[in-house]
Amino acid sequence: MTGKFGLRLGSGGMAFDNTVGIVDFARMRQERLAKAQAAMKKNGLAVALLLRPENIRYVTGTHFPDFIERLRYTLAFAEHEPILFTMGGLAFGVCPWIKPENLKLSIHWASESAGQEATWEAAKRFALEIKAELKKKGLENEQLGIDGFIDEPGRQALTEAGIKLVNAQPVLLEARAIKTQDEINCIHMASVIADTAHYAMYQAIKPGVRERDIAIAGNNALLNAGAESVWNVAVSSGGRIGGTNLISDKIIQVGDVVTIDIVRASYMGYQTCYYRNYVVGRKPTDKEKDLHKKSLDRMYKVIDAIKPGISTADCAKHWMPAKEKGFSEEWYMWCDDLAHGLGLWLYEYPIINRLWSLDHPMTIEKDMTMAIECMEFDPMVGRTKLEEMIAVTDTGVEIFTRMPVKDMMIASPIITAES
Repeated sequence: MTGKFGLRLGSGGMAFDNTVGIVDFARMRQERLAKAQAAMKKNGLAVALLLRPENIRYVTGTHFPDFIERLRYTLAFAEHEPILFTMGGLAFGVCPWIKPENLKLSIHWASESAGQEATWEAAKRFALEIKAELKKKGLENEQLGIDGFIDEPGRQALTEAGIKLVNAQPVLLEARAIKTQDEINCIHMASVIADTAHYAMYQAIKPGVRERDIAIAGNNALLNAGAESVWNVAVSSGGRIGGTNLISDKIIQVGDVVTIDIVRASYMGYQTCYYRNYVVGRKPTDKEKDLHKKSLDRMYKVIDAIKPGISTADCAKHWMPAKEKGFSEEWYMWCDDLAHGLGLWLYEYPIINRLWSLDHPMTIEKDMTMAIECMEFDPMVGRTKLEEMIAVTDTGVEIFTRMPVKDMMIASPIITAES
């Protein structure tokens, strides 16, 4: 274990639009847009229609509750300022850094709930307005990149309007892969917030409480500490394999191993993914310690291998082959041994696993931010899974997550005469 902790943040998470807080938001907006435009130019993409909320936020610096698909979308240009299409009413005026002429009313069809005829009418208007904006910029004959969040009415309407569509998501992932210093600070702050939640849950884990009670304590701590949003706090215990969003009313008992993941708690949109293991009321058994150590050792072999210029294939060789776990192919191991880029979304470049990295390697670069996770399983114990959040430095990594990881944590220890 050679990774070192990142520097402590010098202030809290206050959101100033200058350099007083931990993030200079004006600078971050400018740098992100410049990186997106540079990636578009590099890949020969003059214009892209962005519908994924994280891509819209990356290019425009705006955030809004996207409670309906395509409620907002953006035309991003390699040579021009982006145009943001957004919901009418209160949504206008929330982004003063966008010029009024670049702020347009969005057209959507509420996931086709408008009915077939109304949906098609809206989709045609949507497509014609996109084409009109392309024509204003002299780009009506250019291919239009899209990032994946388009339904069939939208895709068909754009095609019938004579617009040729190409995949823009790899271009945006390329732009987002290497983080600016302000982005790194956002991810660092997200990990600080997650640390507070893990500690709150450590305190909440007691015989007699439910998994749900622990998750509530985690959610409350995240929001109190400044999380912008929380997608899930996954809690599983005592041999129960509770996948994401499968928190139960199971009662915690003495001796249970509790595994917790804080999934997509965000600070200014930047995401977390952060596992820890706890044993309730007693010291861990040799078997439990062995499972924990196996996860720890593999995870840190990957972490210790990470540095600029190295291939993801060179890191992935430290993960356990599927056949050693009794599986016929690596698809079974998709989320057991994995490292993934972190940013405005949970999975960004790069990915490190045996499924893809060995045959399709990526190059690790300075200022990439990642989560590295590793799991062991025993039917009598359940999962032991660990995960660290890191940033790539000149020579290795900085680790942002600070809850103890070397040994299993004992929650609500019960003192006996021989303790």
